[in-house]
Amino acid sequence: MKRKGYIISSVVTGLLGEVALVAIVLWLLPLWGVNIPVWGLILLVIAFGVYEGISYRIGSRALEMKPVVSLEAMVGHRGNATTPLAPDGYVQVKGELWQAWSTKPGIDKGDKIVVVGVKRLVLFVAPNEK
Repeated sequence: MKRKGYIISSVVTGLLGEVALVAIVLWLLPLWGVNIPVWGLILLVIAFGVYEGISYRIGSRALEMKPVVSLEAMVGHRGNATTPLAPDGYVQVKGELWQAWSTKPGIDKGDKIVVVGVKRLVLFVAPNEK
């Protein structure tokens, strides 16, 4: 049922955005002396529709992801360093970007890491020795 509500919400907000775009182009811009031809309006509407479609795909994937019940469950997961950790930086674990602190020096961008601890929303990581 959640998915149906999300689809309806996405379609309605997309259509309202399209109507607002058309109203601005046909009513407001001519008041300021800016006239956009019909083919330009069609291109704008198509571009906005593509943007809405991409936003829908990204949003629906985010809604389908299973939440992490406990951050302690992150301990033991492996990932990659997205920035050098000296000693803090960012890592990607389970497809998500996390702020991290290194427990050992020498972790460069792209190195494999393993989560060894969690405090609040910060992961403590070590190089993956495997």
